[in-house]
Amino acid sequence: MTVALHYGLLAAAFLVLYANPAAADLKICNRTSYVLYAATAAETPSEFASQGWTRLVPGACQSALSGALTAMAYYVYARSSEAHAGPARAWGGTRPICVKDVDFTSRDSVSAHECQSDNFFTLPFAAIDTHHLTSWIMTLSETAAIATLDEARTAGLKRLLKDLGYKIAVIDGRADKAADVALADFRKRQHISQNATDSDMFDALETGALKAAAPAGYSICNDTAQPLAAAIGEKIAGNWISHGWWKIAAGSCARAITTPLSADSIYLFAQKVGGPALVTGRDKFCVADIEFDVQGRTRCKDRGLSEIGFAKTQTKGMTGYSAHVGETGLVAPGYRTTSK
Repeated sequence: MTVALHYGLLAAAFLVLYANPAAADLKICNRTSYVLYAATAAETPSEFASQGWTRLVPGACQSALSGALTAMAYYVYARSSEAHAGPARAWGGTRPICVKDVDFTSRDSVSAHECQSDNFFTLPFAAIDTHHLTSWIMTLSETAAIATLDEARTAGLKRLLKDLGYKIAVIDGRADKAADVALADFRKRQHISQNATDSDMFDALETGALKAAAPAGYSICNDTAQPLAAAIGEKIAGNWISHGWWKIAAGSCARAITTPLSADSIYLFAQKVGGPALVTGRDKFCVADIEFDVQGRTRCKDRGLSEIGFAKTQTKGMTGYSAHVGETGLVAPGYRTTSK
């Protein structure tokens, strides 16, 4: 199965600001109301070197590439966090470059027509004009109404509060009483200190919103402090199929199925990378040590595969489901699901 991300809106929304002579790197600033994840690529005559994902909270700037910018061309693609309700947003262009759902680094020949494995897929990146300078700062923008990074910070807090169910009338960069009351309530509920940094607040809000969201398809969220390896089993057109592996960083989610669900159940196995299994069960599926898509769930050993137990997750009547994996296994659903 090819893993892919689908976004409702695609916008080429890149604004180059100025060169940064103090430090040799590519820095990206987020002047939107969304938590963004950005991937970058550098082009040489023979290959694309791509990497992702750099997390960018509203109103902040983050180094995405370290070192002097000496490649012949650079590209960027950014997507909104799965924590946000409504259609996903993306900032890109027209250059297809291979990426992966989770954190990745990749080197691909410029002449290659396909990605190196099924867990990679292409997304349309936008070219960055660095004016041949060795350092550059660029800004991702959303609307002229959010004119500064401070306004983006305020709008970003409002958006995440609204994602969590608070009554926020307008997502803009202006402070208002309703948003202040909502933020104070969230601090109290989550026992967050008044001295918490902006980074702490955005971390807590995004984590809470991720647990409240279930985008179309099947997502696996890692609520542990270590990376997970996950695989799923499903029945498609009467045939059993198992897929893996998705490596999921701590605090992140991976979309294992990106189309609306139609099955009554999806089966899940998850373990800490190099560690014990956290989600397992009685339903046996075939797996391999490397990335795999296996047809059928019998005669695993005869086919040079291993057989392990998967846990059943009930998805009947839902088009979207998020399976959260904690330190002791599946976390009881305390988040929204998307009904048919």
